[in-house]
Amino acid sequence: MTPSYGLQGKAAVVTGGTRGIGRAVAGALAAAGARVCVTARDPDAVRRAAAELGGIGLAGSVADPGHPEELTDLVLREFGRLDVLVNNAATNRPYGPLMEAPDTDWREAFAVNVQAPLRLVQCAWHGWMREHGGAVVNVCTEGAEHVGPRVGAYGTTKAALLHLTRQLAGELAPRVRVNSVSPGLVRTEMARFVWEPGEAEAAAELPLGRIGEPEDVARAVLWLASDAAEWVTGADLLVDGGTRVRAASGADGTVLRARLRGVPEV
Repeated sequence: MTPSYGLQGKAAVVTGGTRGIGRAVAGALAAAGARVCVTARDPDAVRRAAAELGGIGLAGSVADPGHPEELTDLVLREFGRLDVLVNNAATNRPYGPLMEAPDTDWREAFAVNVQAPLRLVQCAWHGWMREHGGAVVNVCTEGAEHVGPRVGAYGTTKAALLHLTRQLAGELAPRVRVNSVSPGLVRTEMARFVWEPGEAEAAAELPLGRIGEPEDVARAVLWLASDAAEWVTGADLLVDGGTRVRAASGADGTVLRARLRGVPEV
């Protein structure tokens, strides 16, 4: 039985909530008693996820003009409150050297990975959280604080999101707590090109001996969103299988760096 963590009857929004980490987060929140609204680009996937969760959904890109406002209005209309916001939707494009990054893709990366989370927090704040409180959890990445091949745009936007998390935590306290979770290599479609070609080799480079599952990240998000973390804000919780300490175990990350030089299948 999943404990409620004080989430029973509360309302949550999960962006990118139809697959991978987002779907696992939405499921964990629903299992803890929250009413959940998911959003993603694919209308059919949104309908399926909403039905499975016993919640609601709204199809569209978080970067589209008006989408954050429409999403917030839907949740307040249907649930009457908005207690938890999980900014999970992201893009890893443009993938490749920054010297070859097109302006349009660069702007889109910031629109999805940085601007949209801010706009959604603004909407949640003005619509509910300013008066009633709440919790925001941004999904960043273990790679936000170091560099890697071909992921410069993704890493830069996620580093910006990490700073945004801390800035908002300071500005919105004490009514709203703002934290982030930074996953390492997780079994998702976005990261398939990294783990699928040789999962055993990739797992062997991690101190905990396996790649992550979406549920590993979901449990961390659930805790940060819950009353169990009521004295935690401005924090970034690493869920990375020990990626940052692997050098002490003798692994140097060669396999993962080689995977990143490939072409992503997203």
